[in-house]
Amino acid sequence: MTTTNLRGILLVLPATVWLLVFSVAPVVLLIMMSFWTSSIFGTTTDLTLDNYRVILDDPIYFKVLFQTIRISASVTLISLIVSYPMAYFIATRPSATKAIFLVLLFLPFWSSYVVRTFVWLPMLGRSGLVNSILMKLGIINAPLDWLLYNEGATHIALVYVYTLFMTLPIYLSLDKLDPKLIEAAADLGAGPWRTFRRVILPLSMPGVLSGCVMVFLLACGAYVTPQMLGGTSGIMFGNIIAPQYTVTNNWALGCALSVVLILVVSLCLMIFGRKVRLNDVFIGG
Repeated sequence: MTTTNLRGILLVLPATVWLLVFSVAPVVLLIMMSFWTSSIFGTTTDLTLDNYRVILDDPIYFKVLFQTIRISASVTLISLIVSYPMAYFIATRPSATKAIFLVLLFLPFWSSYVVRTFVWLPMLGRSGLVNSILMKLGIINAPLDWLLYNEGATHIALVYVYTLFMTLPIYLSLDKLDPKLIEAAADLGAGPWRTFRRVILPLSMPGVLSGCVMVFLLACGAYVTPQMLGGTSGIMFGNIIAPQYTVTNNWALGCALSVVLILVVSLCLMIFGRKVRLNDVFIGG
């Protein structure tokens, strides 16, 4: 083995060990535990398929799983609609002003995820900010009860929580855009809409796709937000997995549910990857 090869191995060894210990090993253990047996006395290593039979026999799991994918997809779409104009606005500011807007973009995310989710309770509650404003303006005569503890509240909070993960990669793509390309499009007679559709959007697409993948993955694993704001109609798959560990002490079933979620999300990414190379998405974004 040459010195160059040895040096290369030593350079990648720490990252490889890190990935094996903190990424691969937990997933392998999760898959193994999904075939174990749970009882009132704890979890044993007796192999069984009963955990997956429970999931197949109870339609509520598939209903919530489908709802999770649907909510994640709609949250991704809404986040894209909200974030793209924001990213474009920041990317087109002068250098001195751009830094200020970036700080303002990051500012809410310096606080805890739980705090950012909890703040929607006093805003959307019966005596919250939204109801108070609507009543003072005379738009409503009584507080609205449907603003909280439903799927809509889950959507609003998830879009707010994950805005940064959509805005930032889009901004990075737009910030790399050469202004001369836009000037050339205008010189060739393209209007603002055509310039956006034929020049700006295609060149920013790596950032758009990267943001969409990130938000979709994060939304699929959401637990705190639907737990606090979703009520009975806005729960997601994470809200079914967590009680298996904290309430029923059925770790094996919790692992099986986690494996099912991982497989379904991976399938979604595979379908997405047939159209777009995920490696290019993350590198380009």
